[in-house]
Amino acid sequence: MRSLLAIEWLKIKRYRTFWILTAFFIVLLPLWNYEISNGMINMGNASINILNQAYTFPEVWGNMGFWGSIFILFPSILIIILTTNEFGYRTHRQNVIDGWSRLQFYHAKVGMVILLSLLSTLFLFLVGIVFGLMNGGSASDIFEKFEQVAYFFLLCVDYLGFALFIGIWIKRSGLAIGLFLLYCLILENILKGIINWKLDLKLGNYLPLQSSDELLPFPLIQMAKKMMAPQTVEMWPYVIVTIVWCLIYYFAGRSMLLRSDW
Repeated sequence: MRSLLAIEWLKIKRYRTFWILTAFFIVLLPLWNYEISNGMINMGNASINILNQAYTFPEVWGNMGFWGSIFILFPSILIIILTTNEFGYRTHRQNVIDGWSRLQFYHAKVGMVILLSLLSTLFLFLVGIVFGLMNGGSASDIFEKFEQVAYFFLLCVDYLGFALFIGIWIKRSGLAIGLFLLYCLILENILKGIINWKLDLKLGNYLPLQSSDELLPFPLIQMAKKMMAPQTVEMWPYVIVTIVWCLIYYFAGRSMLLRSDW
């Protein structure tokens, strides 16, 4: 796997789109959270900040994870572009001519998904520590609710794995990106609403991307719900379903790639 990733790095290290989309994620995630954490609300002659409590430990992990679930769209689009470019420029055939098997080509892309997920999670962890300490959090509380960082990693694999599947299925960059954004921003929300409205089991929460989104809900809404009706929300069903969806993406993408006409 290390050699496959090394070759993938050689492909993208001079690719401008890679650096632009990566920069969007690296810059916008902390900048957005900085603006929110410093947001002031005027009450009479005084200004108060009601959001900075969401950036102390341990609340910072859930809050950062929620906003990270929005900005992970940039790495997801990057995965689609890198995958569809292989088919658009016929470099996938060149990889096979140079000695790769189809499975090695596929696993190189899967490795990129996992690596980008790890790096995104590491970046969110570092930014979370900075925000937590800046807002008066205690260093002794850093690892409280730390499982939410692991939830963010699962969310990254879910989104990027889905993006890889779409890229292999569609093979055209613009169409694949459009379909990905249409589904994750509009269609899945509509499907979730219809399913949850029709059924009492809330099965809409277990749709491909929604299952990982449920791991990191908007913290302020969660805090309000707990104040009105304190209850413990079990996350393990969403963890299991997210892992199952990731495995479905993997085997479905693998099957399509091995059976397709190159």
